[in-house]
Amino acid sequence: MGWRKKPRAASADTGQLLRPVERADRFSASDLVSEATSDIGSRPGRLIMTILGTVLGIGSLVATWGFAQTAAGQISSQFNQAASTQVSIEPETASFGENSGALGRIPWDAPERLERLAGVDGAALLSEVALAESATITSVPLNDPSAPTTAVPPVRAASSQLLDVVGGEMQTGRMFDAGHDERGDRVAVLGSRIAERLNIARVDSQPSIFIDGLAYAVIGIVGDLHTHGDLRDAVIVPSGTARQDFGLFAPGEAIAHIAVGAGPQVAEQAPLALASDDPDSLKVRAPQASSTLGDAVQGDVNVVFLIVGAVSLLAGGLGIANVTLLSVTERTGEIGLRRALGATRRQIAAQFTVESIVIGVLGGLIGAALGVLAVVGVSAIQQWTAVVDPFVAIAGVVVGALVGWISGWYPARRASRIEPITALRAGG
Repeated sequence: MGWRKKPRAASADTGQLLRPVERADRFSASDLVSEATSDIGSRPGRLIMTILGTVLGIGSLVATWGFAQTAAGQISSQFNQAASTQVSIEPETASFGENSGALGRIPWDAPERLERLAGVDGAALLSEVALAESATITSVPLNDPSAPTTAVPPVRAASSQLLDVVGGEMQTGRMFDAGHDERGDRVAVLGSRIAERLNIARVDSQPSIFIDGLAYAVIGIVGDLHTHGDLRDAVIVPSGTARQDFGLFAPGEAIAHIAVGAGPQVAEQAPLALASDDPDSLKVRAPQASSTLGDAVQGDVNVVFLIVGAVSLLAGGLGIANVTLLSVTERTGEIGLRRALGATRRQIAAQFTVESIVIGVLGGLIGAALGVLAVVGVSAIQQWTAVVDPFVAIAGVVVGALVGWISGWYPARRASRIEPITALRAGG
């Protein structure tokens, strides 16, 4: 209750009026918290429904940052298996005018040159082999005129390091080596889908395919590929063989496998290493630095979670405001009685404000705990290393308190403006 002033009294000896005596405020902070929490605990069902929105909002926010920090350590390893570790160098081309076509040329020793660059783990050549329009690729030496016409599968010429660079695995057999390439041996490696189409599943029986009538021994079948998945539909022959049999003039593309984050550096140095006299004649496709990729991925994930968290927090704040307003209406008589007994408007407003803050803190505590548990649980299932910043959990509780304070401001202000006589009449 607020303090009161004693009435002025006359001194028995002097007849003068005594100075007013102020009574200390007996409504302490502990009384305020006790009054604010007593009504909350009397309605546990309402309390659960009230804090649910805050719990979801704070839980989403804490989980967002936790998942982002945990995923940061996983993004690089995921990118290692994808195109972020691939650099492609091709000749620049002109599509109009007299000089249409390739403006530059990749040298045949491009893999050796690229492997000298810092950040390059391996390099290979890959080219398209142009066949005659009437060319066929079959697994039998005879051409059956009655057989239905099928599309000719693509033929690719490559160096022996191709599978190491693109992350490929042999389904059966083996990849051709540098010796096959240097000698121009007629050997071929099939992609898994074209092998199935040609009815070749094993290489121990030394099967052959016929490319425009020339016999090529199939020594392997490629299975999984991390990049360049189109090779599963292609026939792959050594670059030296393609130069000898099909007149391959120059490599179509040089591919380099790089360390994560080395993309910008390799993109700058590769044209100088392959065409020092005219580096602008080569076009380089390289990934951004890993940190930029990671930030982009995390940013997208964070936006989604933050939107969910903000919507949940808004719903939670509206829930707290509605329940507090309902509490003000139900307790109008109690408010009038407290005002009649000396409680000030400030004390009434503080009571309902503290009640809202307590609800917000409870929602923040539960939400932060659930967010941390979600990060730890998902990390355990995915076999990740969970990373949770304790300050994020603490911030979740603080945000919950702020939501409660903001949500309870208007109901508390409304309660403080109720006049005692009006409240007592309304309360019955």
